[in-house]
Amino acid sequence: MKVICIGEMLIDFVCTDTNKGLVNGVNYVKKSGGAPANVAACIGKLGGEPILVGSVGNDPFGEFLIEEVKGYSVNTDHVASLASSTTLAFVSLGDNGEREFAFNRGADEQLNLDDSTINTLLDDSILHLGSATALLGGELGDSYLRLAEQGKANGNIICFDPNFRIDLWRGREEQFKTICNRYFALADIVKVSDEELVLLSGQSDMAAGCQHFHDLGVKVVLVTLGPDGCLISQNSQQYIVPAYEINAVDTTGAGDSFIGAILFQMANSQPGDNFFQDEFKGFIEFAGKVSGLVCAKVGAMTALPTLSEVNGMTFVVKNK
Repeated sequence: MKVICIGEMLIDFVCTDTNKGLVNGVNYVKKSGGAPANVAACIGKLGGEPILVGSVGNDPFGEFLIEEVKGYSVNTDHVASLASSTTLAFVSLGDNGEREFAFNRGADEQLNLDDSTINTLLDDSILHLGSATALLGGELGDSYLRLAEQGKANGNIICFDPNFRIDLWRGREEQFKTICNRYFALADIVKVSDEELVLLSGQSDMAAGCQHFHDLGVKVVLVTLGPDGCLISQNSQQYIVPAYEINAVDTTGAGDSFIGAILFQMANSQPGDNFFQDEFKGFIEFAGKVSGLVCAKVGAMTALPTLSEVNGMTFVVKNK
């Protein structure tokens, strides 16, 4: 089964001059960015069938992004090269963890899918909604919602990751929550961090927060807990799948590889009566191994493992 990943492809320019900020920083490293691209690359590297849906500029940055994901066996037939510029993000990090962020939105918001393309994409596929920019609006936002609504009508399995970015929504958190509720009502599976659960449910208690999403129609809620693993909430029960002992050197892309590994497992399973009940513990255990291996290396995409690498490793469950 195919996995459709829709949303932004962008260039991250990361300032390597620590504590200089974007005003005084001079040296930058160019990196491919965009959560949907990272998720698709993970699925492709594991041997799945990801289809990336998005838009870039008809410029060197856009060409770079397309060639980058193709190297991970990602289908880019539905990535459009448009006359506008590729979306760019500039990030500066300080020793105290504070970051400065500037976002130059370009081609990613101009993705326009017609009904025929939507129907083609939804044929025998799982739909993953994990874009950080689609909820900002634009033509991408319209296409994102239409794809989700048609997927729901068709009976496609839909996975939603709100992918909250404070730099994009500062001061507009309530608007973000309202938009997300529309997608919670369409999704079968929702993946949130523990911080996102509090923000989007309004509940500090984890069980109550998960129930908020279930009340909106979500079958499975996945709450990532960083080094403590992942909480699964389904059928009015919550349990934690612990993380593995990993010497983490770079957590960039850990969340994207985690959900990518789950989607890979789902696409290679036959949905049955117990698909949203018994299967997920195994999915999460596998995803924990993949994201753990990603954290053990540098780079969101370059650290992605193959299926044989995952299966060939011995993992030890982390003790709390």
